[in-house]
Amino acid sequence: MFDHIAQPISYQHIELPSSVHLDIKRLDLVHPQISGNKFFKLKYNLLAAKQQGLSNILTFGGAYSNHIAATAYAAHIFGLNSIGIIRGEELTNKPLNPTLEKAQNLGMQLHFVSRNEYRLRDDEKFLQQLIQQFPETYIIPEGGTNKLAVQGCQEILSQSDLEKYDVICCAVGTGGTISGLIEKSSTHQKVLGFSALKGDFLQQEIRQWTKKQNWSLTDAYCCGGYAKTSPELFAFIKGFEAQYAVPLEPIYTGKMMFGLSDLIKNNYFPVGTRILAIHSGGLQADIRNKTDQ
Repeated sequence: MFDHIAQPISYQHIELPSSVHLDIKRLDLVHPQISGNKFFKLKYNLLAAKQQGLSNILTFGGAYSNHIAATAYAAHIFGLNSIGIIRGEELTNKPLNPTLEKAQNLGMQLHFVSRNEYRLRDDEKFLQQLIQQFPETYIIPEGGTNKLAVQGCQEILSQSDLEKYDVICCAVGTGGTISGLIEKSSTHQKVLGFSALKGDFLQQEIRQWTKKQNWSLTDAYCCGGYAKTSPELFAFIKGFEAQYAVPLEPIYTGKMMFGLSDLIKNNYFPVGTRILAIHSGGLQADIRNKTDQ
């Protein structure tokens, strides 16, 4: 019901002037609308909503959320109604940006809330109020991370990936994708996450979903925080895209490749290390479409 819409996942080898082997797993090509890790995060959640006989999917996100766009499309093709709780009540009477316009055109009801109210998105009392307001509703957290999302993200890695690579790398936002990768990974592998946010709180989030110890997380390349950037990051992305024809965005995948390339350049990995970088998509809300560089 879900897998049949996916495209075969391709790998792209990256030629480097170094002694390590680097491939990128192009999840950004798995589906044109439910891109990257969102495909795997949503899969079992939508199946659960169907199995429970619920008619609505409700989730949370900002104005340019990849998760909002992907959820709207996935719910649409599943025959479910979708509801988006959007951060920023000041957006209520403003023209919709392309992300929100796409979601609305796919049938998503958009409800703009204040930032204070949005902070309650994980509060049980607030969630119960939403269920009362929107009956027959299945709630998916912001970013899509929950137990079923972690289950879905385990399917990102194939048996060949478990045998062929020494290190698995990915960008980290809410911790769901990396948790699935860790759970699926082989004992000889290390999973390395590049955080899009500043701080070590994501370590605790990940430990909620996995007991394995073969992973580490760095925020050294987050440019100071979520959605923050730097001229160096943009210059790297521009050069990488020109050289390898792999599209990146500066919130998640750009920071991952920026950091990974820096580690490789500084001989962080032993000679002969075979690295698989997971391209988690996220291209629809590229902030370069709305900021000057």
